[in-house]
Amino acid sequence: MSLKLQVILLVMLGCLLVGMVTQIKRKKLDLKYSLSWFVLIIALIILTCFPKLLIIIADFLGITTPINMIFFCGFCFSLVIIYTLTAAVSKMSDNIRSLTQKIALLEKGEEEHE
Repeated sequence: MSLKLQVILLVMLGCLLVGMVTQIKRKKLDLKYSLSWFVLIIALIILTCFPKLLIIIADFLGITTPINMIFFCGFCFSLVIIYTLTAAVSKMSDNIRSLTQKIALLEKGEEEHE
């Protein structure tokens, strides 16, 4: 990886990191849902600074080429994100059901008092 490409990637990752922190401070992004993205950005920064590390990890895992390692990591990261979002949606669905039932009971109670 050329030095020019490394600098470009580090600048882009830095901008992404600053943008995410800004969104969290403005309360437009929840911290618990952005932690996995922070882990990804930090991992990419490390791999950009030390590109030989990707080759070492790929060899250790028995993956032939570093590009296949990147695709494998992307696939695993996608699964983590999908699981996290599925868990969040399930929890919100339960909360919505509970709130709907409470509102229905309150409205029924008001109708009985009238």
